[in-house]
Amino acid sequence: MTVQHSADNAAASLDAAPANLVARVFHGLADPTRLRIVQLLLLGEKNVGELVAALGAPQGRVFSHLMCLRWCGFVTTRRVGKFVYYRVSDQRVAELVQLAQGLLHDNAQAIASCAVLRQEVV
Repeated sequence: MTVQHSADNAAASLDAAPANLVARVFHGLADPTRLRIVQLLLLGEKNVGELVAALGAPQGRVFSHLMCLRWCGFVTTRRVGKFVYYRVSDQRVAELVQLAQGLLHDNAQAIASCAVLRQEVV
């Protein structure tokens, strides 16, 4: 694939998916609790109680984050008796997390010191 062909494909995808919607994909994973939930689910499916215990977070907060992740299509569920088990619904979610970890590995100091990101987190 040539560089020009890649640029043409990138321009076509910009037209197909407005930047604000693509940003919402990243925003869905930007919350540290939601990201940690996804990381835990990448290890295997879990119910809310297991996630609460692993995260040390209140059940209501974990449940709210799970609903966001489910609504956005990052996780799916299956019911077993009275328990609902959550799992990552799409391998691309794992790929996004792995790519982000790779970028962080290569750019950790710059990301940690970025004044703009620091202001957005507050």
